[in-house]
Amino acid sequence: PSVFSHQILNAMPYAFLDDAPLEERRARAVILRRALPDQSSDLGNLNPEAIQSAAEDAWPAARDREELHDALLGLILFPETEKSRFPAEAEQWFESLVEDGRAARRFSNDRVYWVAAERAESIDVCRVVRGWVEVSGPLTPSGLARILGLDAGDVRSALAQLEGEGLVLRGQFTPQREEEEFCDRRILARIHRATIAHLRREIEPVQASVLLRFLFSWQHLAAGSQLSGDHGILEAVEQLQGFEAAAAAWEDEILRARIRDYDPALLDNLCLAGEVVWGRWTRRATQAEVPARRPGLTRSATLGLGIREDMQWLLDPAPPDEEALSVPARNILAFLRKRGASFFAEIKAGAGHLPSEVEEALWQLVAAGLVTADAFGALRSLVNGDARRSERSPRRRREPRLTREGRWSLLEPLGPVPENLVELRARQFLRRYGVLLRELTAREPSAPPWRELLWVLRRAEARGEIRGGRFVAGYPGEQFALPEAVDALRAIRRDDSQGHFLRISACDPLNLVGILTPGPRVAAVLGNRVIYRDGIPVAAIESGETRIISHVEADERPVLERLLDERPPSAFDPSRSARPKSLRNRL
Repeated sequence: PSVFSHQILNAMPYAFLDDAPLEERRARAVILRRALPDQSSDLGNLNPEAIQSAAEDAWPAARDREELHDALLGLILFPETEKSRFPAEAEQWFESLVEDGRAARRFSNDRVYWVAAERAESIDVCRVVRGWVEVSGPLTPSGLARILGLDAGDVRSALAQLEGEGLVLRGQFTPQREEEEFCDRRILARIHRATIAHLRREIEPVQASVLLRFLFSWQHLAAGSQLSGDHGILEAVEQLQGFEAAAAAWEDEILRARIRDYDPALLDNLCLAGEVVWGRWTRRATQAEVPARRPGLTRSATLGLGIREDMQWLLDPAPPDEEALSVPARNILAFLRKRGASFFAEIKAGAGHLPSEVEEALWQLVAAGLVTADAFGALRSLVNGDARRSERSPRRRREPRLTREGRWSLLEPLGPVPENLVELRARQFLRRYGVLLRELTAREPSAPPWRELLWVLRRAEARGEIRGGRFVAGYPGEQFALPEAVDALRAIRRDDSQGHFLRISACDPLNLVGILTPGPRVAAVLGNRVIYRDGIPVAAIESGETRIISHVEADERPVLERLLDERPPSAFDPSRSARPKSLRNRL
């Protein structure tokens, strides 16, 4: 968020009209302060050690009188009061240069200056300022004027002229220095590179199990990290948007695991209000049993949730495939393009097809990534089988059809594909995972090639927006992270508590078995489950069969069996465990 919004976000509780818990708002404020500095001037701060080192390296070395003469040629005007910047023998070398007619003393403004003979007749403020800026770190106009004994206004004008020529850059680079600074662009680039290298050295890489524990907390799956209310659902959708999973998994297996006391009505309200949209983002080709016809949507078909205003970059820019659509589907698509968002009755009347044909055609269009509905109840009815049961029910004429709830509209952005599409998706991956490495993009079918992401991430690191380095051990290549994620990852590493089990759906984006951990993957299909212990996968349920991945101690087997027997995915606290039946045939 903009720094100008901090006062609003951190306002007193009575300033808010929503019913978010106070502790949740306090947590948001803490995260905000970790993510961005309190003062906008702190955004450009560089490492003090890097500044000092670059300034020392840039200052001209004078090991004899010839090198002192070269330094005076570059500095043009050197105050005698600053001779401590050179070795103790510098004054003797200067006297020798004076005797040879190669240097002279110049008196001005009650000061004594050392000047090379070649520069004695051509001294102007701009050239003097340039000479000093080229061998110094960040300088303030008043500080440089004080060193040289010149008028501060003249020095500021000279710096402005050098800035116009592209030789220096202005900003606030040194911590706790309020006045505006100027620095030679070459030296500033050197300081910036040293700062990035220093930040990377500060990070001690963690094991993959620590990263997984961090991801469970980052994505609000771990016990005590879940969200609540419609604000929680919106935050979860913002984090997961762009990811596609089985249609039947979104509510029961993904959102319910992240939201305390999940209420489907809250998601309905967000969809009807235009905040959240559902649909197929990638528009991948779907194989049909009949070559000339595209099948309709099923509960295992992959869909995604997203924020409606982000549809411009969420949708696959590839043109949709309309060749395999049935005749009713093509007619309905043409009607929606002409009429716009329409209710089911309007579509039936406008397209001129039977209700059953309209319903089947709409699901074909959803499967093709061409349409969506402004109510999630329509998708829920397909997932739960209510639509099929209502067809067989003799009371279907007297009961409302959830399939026909709300309006149906085209799934398309309001504007052209943004030019910074790769950057927007890279930022979404960082928001989803906090720490981004190449292996995590294996679960992202819409991810651009890593080489394109790498260029965008490096540029964001150079701007100081994200951190780069080696965050996770055992994986080659560059890794990047949000600043607040680095702090959270360190906190997880310091937490040495053990015995925390977590069961998640295989459709969840955190099913990273075989990606961040050795061994075969667990297929991301409905019904499959993965059980982690302290970030290490210990068991998986695939097609109703249990597969043991890691060794389990005898005293932990009752806990594991309870998780294997539980129907919904949930975090489990071993302190409240009961004694279920033995694992018998499973272990």
